[in-house]
Amino acid sequence: MKAVVKFIRILAAVCLLGLGANALEEGTDYQTLQKPLNVPKNSVAKVFSYECVHCYKFDRTVTPKLFSELDGVKFIPYHLKTKGTLGETASKIFAAMIVLDEASDVSLLSDKSKFKKAKFAIYKATHDKGDDFNGGKDKAKFIKEALGAAGVSDADYDKALASTRAQEILKTWDESYDVAKIQGVPAFVVGGKYLLNVQALGSVGAMTEAIKELLVK
Repeated sequence: MKAVVKFIRILAAVCLLGLGANALEEGTDYQTLQKPLNVPKNSVAKVFSYECVHCYKFDRTVTPKLFSELDGVKFIPYHLKTKGTLGETASKIFAAMIVLDEASDVSLLSDKSKFKKAKFAIYKATHDKGDDFNGGKDKAKFIKEALGAAGVSDADYDKALASTRAQEILKTWDESYDVAKIQGVPAFVVGGKYLLNVQALGSVGAMTEAIKELLVK
């Protein structure tokens, strides 16, 4: 009997050690935002910039794989208008495309998404082709590049951008600067409250587990 009790105590100690080894550490794996984002709890917001090459790389590989492992978790993009010569214009394009996707009930992660098509058109023009759109002066070409890829007319773009929903999105995105200045972009915020330290986590698998743990925190 004593041997059994001793075994149970040892097993419990091992379990506790295991939990401690796998538990997230605040300040290392994530940090709590002083100013939470105004998003649903069961969500992950990604703060990004069209001019950020790392954001482009993440959107090609990490983002789709990450959300394929997060069933039922809402993906919410936050574009940073303060980075890039055409940052504000890009934000307007993305907000309008989101409005059109929402009206068609299309996921922003879907290949059918107008937001995704416009975003990648801008990414590719900026990073693959090295187009700076005449130092940011050629807004018309920039917009045309995005709308052409998304299959959206100028009239539909103007209408979507003028909508109350698009203006709400743009106003909400102003919060992205306070997040981006902490550790740059891309930045992933869980439940509007917890900012992941992507570098410390080191892999999509670790990010996935961290998000799942923080969503129930």
